[in-house]
Amino acid sequence: MSRLRAHLRRGGLIAYPTESCYGLGCDPTNAKAVRRLLRLKGRPQAKGLILLGSASGQFRRYLRPLPAVLAARLGEWWPGPVTLLLPAAPRCPPWLRGRHDKLAVRVTAHPGAARLCRVLGMALVSTSANRSGRRALKTAQECVRAFGPQVLALPGRTGERKRPSTILDPLSGGIVRR
Repeated sequence: MSRLRAHLRRGGLIAYPTESCYGLGCDPTNAKAVRRLLRLKGRPQAKGLILLGSASGQFRRYLRPLPAVLAARLGEWWPGPVTLLLPAAPRCPPWLRGRHDKLAVRVTAHPGAARLCRVLGMALVSTSANRSGRRALKTAQECVRAFGPQVLALPGRTGERKRPSTILDPLSGGIVRR
């Protein structure tokens, strides 16, 4: 794990299994790493990214304080394959939230991804491991073939879920993606 931590600290990219597919990730505080991930994927920064964590506290520095009634409801969605759009803190970097005033965050139910975030002690950027518009990759071997040495592919199995996470805006009640 110390090798992985050093890789991320140096701005390295990783591929790791999640509930439905492999995710591409990096240290969310490293602007150069996030820009490299976006270039590799062919994704515009304006769209924003998802942060994946093992506990909601890993998002605290990126979010405004939640209304008590909403904070009390987080257990209805997490851990699980539900991404929430929550108000971004003023210090939340634009390379994470894109052109939005909210940040997409998810507490994962995937045991390997949760362990990764827990042991690293931080949330990770999480976007599907693929080039934009292509199918999401499902194995470490597919990630190695697609991205080569640009990404450290971690071994593991994806979950059984067939679709990406549902994206909800709990403040407006809107479903952004099913």
